[in-house]
Amino acid sequence: MAVLRATLYQLFLIITVIPYAFACVLWSPLPLRWRYRLTVGWPRLAVWGAKVILGIRWQLKGAENLPDGPAILLSKHQSAWETLFFPAYMPRELCFVYKRELHWVPFFGWGLALLRMIPIDRSKGRDAFEQVVRVGRQRIDAGRWPILFPEGTRIAPGKAGRYKMGGALLATRTDTPIIPVAHNAGECWRRKAFIKKPGLITVSIGPLIHPNGESAEAVNARVRDWIEAEMRVLNPERYGPD
Repeated sequence: MAVLRATLYQLFLIITVIPYAFACVLWSPLPLRWRYRLTVGWPRLAVWGAKVILGIRWQLKGAENLPDGPAILLSKHQSAWETLFFPAYMPRELCFVYKRELHWVPFFGWGLALLRMIPIDRSKGRDAFEQVVRVGRQRIDAGRWPILFPEGTRIAPGKAGRYKMGGALLATRTDTPIIPVAHNAGECWRRKAFIKKPGLITVSIGPLIHPNGESAEAVNARVRDWIEAEMRVLNPERYGPD
């Protein structure tokens, strides 16, 4: 049954993303805010399909911490599920930081390229980060929220990766508060796993972390400490005694 559900869901994604990609091209002349609202309909559809077909439900904890103003979202990264959830359900337009090569991915990349996010050329090293700061500042000034995954790659449940400095540096350079996010999507949707497990994903939004003139290292440590502490609240069975 699990294999059948996974197969049906994969077909559901393929069947829906192709016409959606062509639709993205058709509505590309529209203003950005309309393009964004229309395009994120597909991630919302994918999250809905995961609930109906796979039995993956979700709940939001700490929604009162979401600000009505500028912010940078830094999140735990365990699966592909959260990359679908965030643009579909956050109250502001999000801007992912991603490698520019994703624009060449058929169908999915087309829609992504039309949303004016923060694509980077990783081969440029330090210059790539300066691009993140420059473009990120523009997106923040336009009322959008940059989103980064500090661990850089998907991490298995119960594990923690090294928290990279990019998000904290962007926050300190632009004096923008950070929304820390913990979640346990990996309990249902493992990295590169074809078969997903039914269950309840909790997305936990933490209190804003303001730079307050601190170093990026100090801000990054505060983000890491809150997220990893909250992960122990969400799934204490994954962690041994401190």
